[in-house]
Amino acid sequence: MSAHAILEWSVAVAELALVLAMACAAFRMLRGPRAQDRVLALDAFYVAGMTLILTFGIETGDDVYFEAALVIALMGFVATAALSKFLMRGEPIE
Repeated sequence: MSAHAILEWSVAVAELALVLAMACAAFRMLRGPRAQDRVLALDAFYVAGMTLILTFGIETGDDVYFEAALVIALMGFVATAALSKFLMRGEPIE
């Protein structure tokens, strides 16, 4: 088995696992009993989505996917921080 075949197989397995992780996070976002659970599920969802885009970038070798993943990571971090601050203090960003 060549190294290229092993890489293709590994990327396919990783993509499947990430899609399952996103489905679990989406379930928790919709069902979560508290707002804190929903924020954590949103955080897990964007991290899994960003990693899924990175695996697409590895699979295709295109640099655009890596830049998109970076933007998603930055926006997801800001969104998680803003939602956490809102839940802690009850007011939007100052």
